[in-house]
Amino acid sequence: MKSLIHAVSLASMLVASSASVGAKQVPQLPSSHPVPAIQDTETPAQRDARMAQWRQARFGMFIHWGLYAVPAGVWQGKPVDGIGEWIMYNAKIPVADYKKLASQFDPTKFDAHAWVALAKAAGMKYIVITAKHHDGFAMFDSKANPFNIVDATPFKRDPLRELAREAQKQGIKLGFYYSQDQDWTAPGGAALTFDKSHDGHWDKAQLGSFAEYLHTKAIPQLKELLTNYQPSPAIVWFDTPTADMTPQLASEIVALLNQHPNLIWNNRLGGGYKGDTETPEQSVPAQGYPGRDWETCMTINDTWGYKSTDTNFKSTQELLRTLVDVASKGGNLLLNVGPDAQGVIPAPEVERLQAIGKWLDVNGESIYGTGPTPFPGARGKFSTTDKMLGGNKLKWIPAWDWRATQRPGKIYIHLLTWPGKAFHLANANVQVKQAYFLADPKRAPLIYTQKGGALDLQLPGKPLDPNDTVVVLETD
Repeated sequence: MKSLIHAVSLASMLVASSASVGAKQVPQLPSSHPVPAIQDTETPAQRDARMAQWRQARFGMFIHWGLYAVPAGVWQGKPVDGIGEWIMYNAKIPVADYKKLASQFDPTKFDAHAWVALAKAAGMKYIVITAKHHDGFAMFDSKANPFNIVDATPFKRDPLRELAREAQKQGIKLGFYYSQDQDWTAPGGAALTFDKSHDGHWDKAQLGSFAEYLHTKAIPQLKELLTNYQPSPAIVWFDTPTADMTPQLASEIVALLNQHPNLIWNNRLGGGYKGDTETPEQSVPAQGYPGRDWETCMTINDTWGYKSTDTNFKSTQELLRTLVDVASKGGNLLLNVGPDAQGVIPAPEVERLQAIGKWLDVNGESIYGTGPTPFPGARGKFSTTDKMLGGNKLKWIPAWDWRATQRPGKIYIHLLTWPGKAFHLANANVQVKQAYFLADPKRAPLIYTQKGGALDLQLPGKPLDPNDTVVVLETD
């Protein structure tokens, strides 16, 4: 993004994380912030009200789109390793050469209506799009800096404004990703470093004062994003904080965010501010984050920004299982698409999103607004050798047998792998009044027995849906 955090190659991508970025360590949470954030002052009831729609949503669309779609993973005729939106960093492209790409960026096939309609068809309830990624190129009409899609390209249109209008028309919340810390084309902007011997920069044009960059570009652009688009964005998604973002500097951004009391923002601002949401990337934690709102962000293939050679698309089944897994642990899934330089979302991504949407048309009740599983035990195990991306924790290997979500009076059993003619739950400890398939409009009762804490369901020989057949348990 993003990768969010992950850059150079697969090996180096394993070094950084949202909590520790290479050689630069994010400051620890101070006992008191220079400027209290809304999370520091609101009551639990106020927080619940502010987060209500986000918690109800469970499924959102991430869009990584920017100047990096022009080279699409290739520089000077050679493929560049790593994710698409990090091509400037990975190929160490000089600032002047990278900025020349703007003259080639003319995404005439961009259609805000079609993008929002796709999100709706997929069953997604909100969109987060890259307003500025680490390359420093603004995908909106910015008066604060001329390196933007209106001033620097032949396109001359503001896609964020068009998306804001369409999102409002179609009833979807819109949020903006903004790289507040890294900026590889602005003097003073940070650049991640995986080597303590240098600061991550490779071009003298990048050198300067980080505080000056923040005051002359980042904060003014954030003000534009928060005030020039109506309705105001529901979410601001920060990324890759470094030690440059001190508590004092971060507090200046927080003072701006506090002017928008309904705004939701994540844990990647820096300066010790925790934000609203945890942000695991490309994986689902074993237990989620009990007591914290959280959101897994994930790609459909291997890259966030468009890369012409990346055709390693996850299957619809894998993506749907991930959505169910996330919901069963009380989180949201922010699933990414990477449009090309013409403004077209790749067909394999469209096909998978539409398929997920068809499943949600039938089974959405078991996802939207649900709470985590009421049953003990995690479905899977930790690897004995593989570690999570960007950290030292062992990787969680999910077991794709079943999951559960719930709402008052109902428990939803997601049968991801068909168990045959019976399903046994040893530690149910619930009193079931009725059982039926969610996809069955007649709600024909399923035969079940309860003994002690165990529950046994009788099932037909074949699933209603090969990816996930949902059983509803109505309870007292």
